[in-house]
Amino acid sequence: MAGGGRAVEIAPDRLEGWYARFAVRNEGIRETRFAPDTVTVTAENGVVAVATVPFGPLEAEGTAAGAAVGPLVGHALISRRIALLLVRRGGHSVGIARGGVVVQSRTDRHLVQGRSAAGGWSQQRFARRREGQARVALRSAAEDAFEVLLPQLSEVDAVVLGGDRRALDSLREDRRLAPLFERAEARVLDIAEPRRTVLEDAAERAIAVRITLSGP
Repeated sequence: MAGGGRAVEIAPDRLEGWYARFAVRNEGIRETRFAPDTVTVTAENGVVAVATVPFGPLEAEGTAAGAAVGPLVGHALISRRIALLLVRRGGHSVGIARGGVVVQSRTDRHLVQGRSAAGGWSQQRFARRREGQARVALRSAAEDAFEVLLPQLSEVDAVVLGGDRRALDSLREDRRLAPLFERAEARVLDIAEPRRTVLEDAAERAIAVRITLSGP
C-alpha cells in the first residue's frame, strides 16, 4: 500500500476488517501505539496508519505488538448522540444524529449571488447586495442553530461542524452559540452546499475514523 499522506474515513463497523486487510497488504503489523487522540499502527514494510480518535480521549496508552486495535474499535462503536452544524454562505443544515442516523433536522437555503465581473459603481452596488444576502443567510443559520441545537446541547455527546470556515467563524461571533462552539470537535467536515442529503452523509462521516497513511 502506497503512502504519501493519503487519508481515508472508515465507518466504525468496518474498522476491524479494514485493519485486517491493512495487515495482509503490508506484510503484517509490527506494533500499535496508543495516545489519547491517536492510534498509530506500523506495518512490517514500514507503512504507517495513524487514526485520529473521534470523540476522545481514548482510554488506552502505551505500545502493543501486532494489530491491537480493539480499544479503538470499541471506542468508535459506542453509539453517540451528535449535534451537527453545517454552514456555507448560501445555506445551512442543522440536526441531531444518533449512531450516524439523523433523527431531527432543519435545512434552509438563501440566495447569495456570485461575484460580478462589472466594474465601478455597479460592482460596488453588487458587492453590497451580496454582503447583505450573506448576512441574512448567516442570521438564519444562527437562529436555527439556537432553536434546534442549543436546547439539546446537554443531551448530546459531541458537536460536529462542517462547511465554510469563514461562515462558521462569523457564527462564532453570536454569543448565544458560544456553548455550541465550545463543545465542537476540532475537525471541520468538508461538505457540499448544505441540504438534507448532505446532512445525512455528514452524520455518517462524523462518527467515522479518519486514518492517514504514510510510508514507503
